[in-house]
Amino acid sequence: MATRLCIHATLRAMLNKDVGLRIRVEKELRESFQRACSAENLAASDVLREFMRSYADHHAGGKQANLFTATECKNKQQLKKRNI
Repeated sequence: MATRLCIHATLRAMLNKDVGLRIRVEKELRESFQRACSAENLAASDVLREFMRSYADHHAGGKQANLFTATECKNKQQLKKRNI
């Protein structure tokens, strides 16, 4: 019975995803990643999805927004040094 519930949950989760992503990596990297995921009892696809969500959230403003923010901070620091 538990196996049947697990299969249904897996199928339901798969139905919510509508695109795929295929990447090429070195065999050693893939194997190392899969071993690390297995050691944590996690599916590699779940780990990659979480990384993608986190990366997208962190970089949601785009590179330009981060560059301007960094430039503003540098300019303010330089102005403070000049006023001293």
